Amino acid sequence: MATTLTAEAANPGIAQKYDHLLKVISSKRFLTMQGLGNEVPFFICPFPPEEIVAMNRVQKQLASALEKNGIQILEVNLYDLAIELLQKRNILERVMATEKSVGKDQLLELLQGILDSENHLIPAIAEKMAAENFDVMFLTGVGEVFPYIRSHNVLNNLQSTAKEKPTILFFPGSYTFSIGEGSSLDLFGKLRDDKYYRAFDIFNYDI
Repeated sequence: MATTLTAEAANPGIAQKYDHLLKVISSKRFLTMQGLGNEVPFFICPFPPEEIVAMNRVQKQLASALEKNGIQILEVNLYDLAIELLQKRNILERVMATEKSVGKDQLLELLQGILDSENHLIPAIAEKMAAENFDVMFLTGVGEVFPYIRSHNVLNNLQSTAKEKPTILFFPGSYTFSIGEGSSLDLFGKLRDDKYYRAFDIFNYDI
């Protein structure tokens, strides 16, 4: 299996991440969700925000390499999905017009209601899952939709829907754990996206 990362060869950190991800995701242990106990098969792929462009390429090259080896990837970009939902409800242009005349707090409240994870976002993801034959789901576009869509809300509400196949959330920030505070998703390394306990750091996953 080739593990060459063309666009990122000059960055050993990126190349090592690519190699690790390809090795892990290709493994039978990962695909059959072994070693997770009773936890949902959710994995966080954290990376420094300054690597976001490089990691976007990593995601695409990973998907291509995996699919060549018969492992089908379903990518759900949360930003693209949000735009799709607004278009389906014929309110995208109205929201864009409203943005010019309301404060940030009002816009935040409006979009959080329209893009509510439980009532709108997760059903839309479930539709995509039902329409595709896939082995692993990639969740991307996390930074682009903050703070309208919060990562921990998506994962919490996705638990009952996406438990049959592994899901990887590509996260521009850190996923940390401390005994006193538990696990937390810190977007861009600065903004705490609140606590989330039921995911594994994919870089700590051994095969």
